[in-house]
Formats: sequence, structure tokens, C-alpha cells
Amino acid sequence: MSAVSVEHLTKAFGQFAAVDDVSFEVPEGQLVAVLGPNGAGKTTTLEMLEGFLAPTAGTIRVLGADPRHGGRAWRARVGLVLQSTSLDPELTARDILSLYAPLYPRPWRVDEVLELVDLTADAGTRVGALSGGQRRRVDLAIGIIGRPDILFLDEPTTGLDPEARRRTWAGVENLTSTGTTVVLTTHYIDEADHLADRVIVLSGGRIVTDTTPRELRARGGPGTIRCPLADPAAAADLPPGLAGGFDQSSHALLARSTNMTATLGELVGWAERHHLDLAGLEIGPPTLEDAYLAAVGEALTPELPAHA
Repeated sequence: MSAVSVEHLTKAFGQFAAVDDVSFEVPEGQLVAVLGPNGAGKTTTLEMLEGFLAPTAGTIRVLGADPRHGGRAWRARVGLVLQSTSLDPELTARDILSLYAPLYPRPWRVDEVLELVDLTADAGTRVGALSGGQRRRVDLAIGIIGRPDILFLDEPTTGLDPEARRRTWAGVENLTSTGTTVVLTTHYIDEADHLADRVIVLSGGRIVTDTTPRELRARGGPGTIRCPLADPAAAADLPPGLAGGFDQSSHALLARSTNMTATLGELVGWAERHHLDLAGLEIGPPTLEDAYLAAVGEALTPELPAHA
């Protein structure tokens, strides 16, 4: 059964279509990341799924209901973590969750939620004294205290340092292990790669790809080659496909290729001519970021003016 069903969804602001004829479904229990450049339509799509915006055209069903007309019982099943919130800085994380929990018919216990989002040790600290990453985990705790069947996360880790982001990821992973459906917007490709079962890439208000991170990675972008060079002087004679790939600081060859067989053949032939050992050679698949940029680039190219 689908937790989200969207058909021909469009949202226009005057003559500008922020979301343009978008259709997709999200099965129950799946974590979907919605990616795209600024202005792609990510937040507008999420706000329509949450019921804050009315679509210009198309239909939306979230947990079987139109979000604009979902009643109190429906809203109790939906969790939201918006891009920014305003919390009373004098209250503790435990105080805030204790205030929100009674608003729902079947809330998590406060201690359970604090553990899920890794805030047990800081439960008694005033929100105003928490770090940015800790406050963001308080936002996540508020979003899930009602034991939602679906959770919408709008760029939940923007502005956080790497450690805070990964701790927030752990909280999301703990939640998905309970079977909650999650729809996430993010600018961080590694976040989608780490968390998502599926990625939907938007560009110009349209879906340009809808697939798994593994399939997207395999579909586009170059693979990577890295090899330390014992004789840096030999880099002056690199073959054309590898020229310019030598990094002086690390004394290593760094290259990307969409035809790994041909590039590796050039590298091996060059190493044999120079009597070099390729010990330490590393070969990697295309990164998700490479594949994402390729997908977005392909979508944008037809829209460029002819003289560009």
C-alpha cells in the first residue's frame, strides 16, 4: 500500500510553474530523498504533501487522504520537521516533549523518543544552551513524539557540522527501523546516499529521475582511479586520457573516466613503458554526486539559450 500517491501535481505562481506535472508514489515504510538544485520545486512539493499549499492541478493522497482536508485524526498520524522552528529557550528537551506528547492519541514515551534521537544525556538541558545539532534533534523529537505513520523532513541537517549531521542521521535511521515512512528533502548528496531507499531528482519543477541510490550511481558519472606514483617525474609523460591527473601534494594519479577499461589499459601500458609498479591502485564506482550532477545537467541543457 502507498503512503503517498501523487498524480500530475502542478503548482503555479502566476506564470511560473514551481512544480510541473509531477507523479510518484511512496510505499509504506520507505525512506525517499527528494533532491534537486535551488528552485527545483522540492520544498513546494513537500508543502503540498503536508497540506500547507493547495496544488494548482493534480491530486495528492497522503495516508489515503487529501492533505488539505485531513482531519485531526489524520494529522495525528503525520510528523513534520520544517526547515526552521522557534522553541522556548528556557524549556528543556524533556519539558518540550512532555508538552507535545499529550496532544496525540498514541504518543511515544518521552524517554523512548529521547533515546531514539540521542538526547538522553541532554534531556535536562535548556534548549537555549544546546548546540545547533542538539536543537535540530529536538525538532526531530517533536516531529516523531506522536508516533507518526509518515514523517516529512525538510532539509533537516542544513548548517550542521559533520558530526551533528551524522548523529541526526542515526536518529532518522532509528525511526525508520520502526516502519515509519519518511520523505526527506536535502541538498546533501551523501545524506541521501546514506539514508535513502530511493531518490527522486527534481529540476525545473519536473522529475528527471526516480530510482535507488545504487541504480542512479551506476547509471551516470565517471568512475574514479587513484594510484600513488613512486617516480613523480614519470607523470610528465602520462597518456592523453590521464594527463593533468597527477596531484603534486600527494604524489598520486587522480583521474575519472566513463570508460574504465580503456583508461586502465592506457595506465597499464604507460606503467610498463616506465617500468613502474602500480601497487596501491584504487578503482571506485561513480559517486552518487557525479550521477546526480549528470542527471540535473542533462535536464538543464535543453533549457540553455542557443548562444550559451
